[in-house]
Amino acid sequence: MRIIAGAFRGRALAAPAGRATRPTAERMRQALFDMIWHAPWAGRGAIEGVAVLDAFAGTGALGLEALSRGARRATFMERDKAALAALRANIAACRVDAAVLRVDATSPPQGGPCGLVFLDPPYGEGLVPRAVAALSAAGWIAPGALVVAEIGAAEAFAASFAASFAIVAERAHGAARIVAWRHAA
Repeated sequence: MRIIAGAFRGRALAAPAGRATRPTAERMRQALFDMIWHAPWAGRGAIEGVAVLDAFAGTGALGLEALSRGARRATFMERDKAALAALRANIAACRVDAAVLRVDATSPPQGGPCGLVFLDPPYGEGLVPRAVAALSAAGWIAPGALVVAEIGAAEAFAASFAASFAIVAERAHGAARIVAWRHAA
């Protein structure tokens, strides 16, 4: 697993052994960042110079990819011990200064607003709505932020939750689906 593009292009990323962490595949990250970079609802300005939150970070691949492409800073939230070790090793390998919080994204501490938020929770547990509500209440999601969630391809995206914002993109890639939206002010 490697960083796809930008300043850290080609940098290898560590991943913990076992199935507790499911890193976002390179093809999925490429498709996701191409979609953001070239979309009329996002563009380069959705990444460059923006504060990023990578919740359910795992290896940190999404946040590190954003930093590689010009994000201003990144905060990573992860609670699994093995994933945290891989995440810290990946941050060190990329030689970036990033905040790593050992917390559950569904009960985060207070934080500063981020303009780009990645959510990549375990599939099938309904964690996206709970995390968005908790992160928003704790100040992590800026008004108008681009929020991107990776969920299982067959996983339902809660209609009552989705009614509070407009989905700007939804794409299936194998066993996963990407859903992107602008967070309400």
